[in-house]
Amino acid sequence: MDINQFELERLGSFFILYGLNVLYALGLIVVGWWLAGLVERGLLRAFGVTHRMDATVAGFLASIARYAVLVFVGVAVLQRFGIQTTSIIAVLGATSLAIGLALQGTLANLAAGVMLLLFRPFKLGDSVEVAGVSGTVKGLSLFTTEMASGANVQVLIPNAKVWGSNIVNNSAYPLRRFDLTVEAPADSKCEALIAEAVAFLKADQRVLADPAPAGVVTKMLLDRVEINVSAWTRSEDGGDVKARLTTYLRSRLVTIADPDQPAIIDVARKKSVTA
Repeated sequence: MDINQFELERLGSFFILYGLNVLYALGLIVVGWWLAGLVERGLLRAFGVTHRMDATVAGFLASIARYAVLVFVGVAVLQRFGIQTTSIIAVLGATSLAIGLALQGTLANLAAGVMLLLFRPFKLGDSVEVAGVSGTVKGLSLFTTEMASGANVQVLIPNAKVWGSNIVNNSAYPLRRFDLTVEAPADSKCEALIAEAVAFLKADQRVLADPAPAGVVTKMLLDRVEINVSAWTRSEDGGDVKARLTTYLRSRLVTIADPDQPAIIDVARKKSVTA
């Protein structure tokens, strides 16, 4: 056997060996890609059946599972060609740690977003007070919570602040009690003012008759008295009823301070209450 024939045989063996490895790797990639898609679709269907998992979280977790399968497939392909993957995995682990430390704030928002989407302390359209901001929830992503303030201004709050603070959900329950505290001159007839406030509330059809509206004197000082008026309404009506009562009591206090000044409105007398 001459040298040329020996080289041809060795070259043929080389192509056969690595050609089979390439075919095996391609087949593994195709099967792995199909399996990754199957896992992703299966998880999406499973999460959809529960009706408890938010679509954003379901898609996020399904994507993680899909990429995890692809990573295992990539490692298997590298091992097929004789590449030592131990050092590669170590480098990837160190890189992941460095990236995690650099983006720990972002990852904290991501983790908090997942927790908010899983436990759902509020939903879209709820009126909430969180992280020092009051408004209506407009959107919830993996990193930020979008709210609209009372002036309809967009407010974006990092999820880590939302999850780490007290959340007051004014829309969680169908009924809600509101309290209004006002100060009146000490020489005013506070009992009559309380009676007017209660009559004003009873005339509003949105105020529940049971429990009935009530008013009490909570503090008495030398120059003024403090009056608290409370009533129960539906959650969505409480803000408007309280605002109307505030306007009415303000007009009555102006009249008490200056008897010659007419009241701004007198709903209890006019019976002009919207349903």
